[in-house]
Amino acid sequence: MAKMRRPQARPPRGARLSYAQKIFLLATVPLLLSALSIALLVAAQSRQTARQEIAFLENELIAAKKAELRNYLSLARTAFGITYGRALPDDEEAKLKVTQTLSAMLYGQDGYFFVYDYDGNNLVSPRRTEMIGRNWLGKPGPDGRKVVDRMIEVARKGGGYLTYEWPKPSTGKPEKMVSYVIGLQDWRWAVGTGVFIDDVLATVAAERAEVEERVRRTFLYIGAITMAALLLVFLSGLFITLRERRLADAKLMALTQRIVDTQEEERSRVARELHDGISQILVGVRYALELAQRRLKAGDGRAGESLARGIEHLKGAIREVRRISHALRPGVLDDLGLGPALQTLTEDFQRRTGIHCTLQTVVFRNRLDEEARIALYRIAQEALTNIERHSGASEVKIELYGHKRGATLRISDNGRGFEGGAHGQGSGNGLGLRNMQERIEQIGGTLRVLSSRSGLAIEATVPLSHMLPPEEIGKESA
Repeated sequence: MAKMRRPQARPPRGARLSYAQKIFLLATVPLLLSALSIALLVAAQSRQTARQEIAFLENELIAAKKAELRNYLSLARTAFGITYGRALPDDEEAKLKVTQTLSAMLYGQDGYFFVYDYDGNNLVSPRRTEMIGRNWLGKPGPDGRKVVDRMIEVARKGGGYLTYEWPKPSTGKPEKMVSYVIGLQDWRWAVGTGVFIDDVLATVAAERAEVEERVRRTFLYIGAITMAALLLVFLSGLFITLRERRLADAKLMALTQRIVDTQEEERSRVARELHDGISQILVGVRYALELAQRRLKAGDGRAGESLARGIEHLKGAIREVRRISHALRPGVLDDLGLGPALQTLTEDFQRRTGIHCTLQTVVFRNRLDEEARIALYRIAQEALTNIERHSGASEVKIELYGHKRGATLRISDNGRGFEGGAHGQGSGNGLGLRNMQERIEQIGGTLRVLSSRSGLAIEATVPLSHMLPPEEIGKESA
């Protein structure tokens, strides 16, 4: 019965990557990951460094503003110090004089002094006169915090700095402001001045924007370098692919030519055997039959002898046809398996050449699939042919055994090894060994050639994927 093979599921053609695509991915993925990691690391380090520098710059600018405020307030205290120092707590004339002095002390576009009593009443506000005389205790500022309450609290403690949002006189919009407040405890006044730091914040924001722009440019530079590297990898891969394809095409052409030469050689051998063997035997049969015909016509009693000779010649022709057919494709390989086929091959080899040949094998039956059986049998044929023609060996040993990695065929002899062009090296530059190598590579196996002074050994190993499972062996046996 014809052997039925179970169809194997294969991934769709579009889902498989070519060898060139795999190489390209293998080269580009680590490069992309490395470039991305470097870019992220550089960005993180740049931002961290810039953040520290900007924070230092902001602190320095605000510290300069605070020092400027202390100087302004020192000038103000100098201006009203004599009046305050000589006045009593209820000296209304002195208080009026001090408020007039502070109201007149304006500086810059938005600079001014302010005064609140501890009850929250505004006494001095030259830039915003609508605030004068009103009580601001408990009222929130633009940022929702009770600014006047905090000023009075700081003044009671002697003085200090405050940061809050307050309407800017020149624009009317709330801006961030730093103030320095002191307390005139005899009059229960909170006196202070402030400076808007929107210019500081704008400088800091500009620095941050510049940092982000530098980081963005760094990303662009790294991206450009990465793209250039990818382009170089792609062009290199394209060049290598084209070169390898040309080499592969050349090898394919050489292999095709070798196959054609091998086929022609095999046809020549079969034609020669047909001509030298069967053709000559059939010519002898013809002569014997013609001689028997003439003798029958002449009434010669030796006609039967000529017929018997013709029959013997026909039997020889039949044997020769069987021999040639067996050499081309032995039926025992398909019927009984590799072990019996190798046994028949070694017996014929020993009988034909006189070289002592032994075979050691386990019961393989059809344990190997068809491809592996044919490959190992042809390798054995090729090896024995090389031994017969070139080695000068007197003993040949063939071993066939299975193991956890698959199955191995080992053929060894006690000949000359590779010295002097042995084993096919002098015939077509080792065509026999190349044929063996190509046969075993077609099924994913390996071929080892071990040469020494004591002889040559060839090991052909078939992978485990070519070993049939028990259920398929049962089906083939059936």
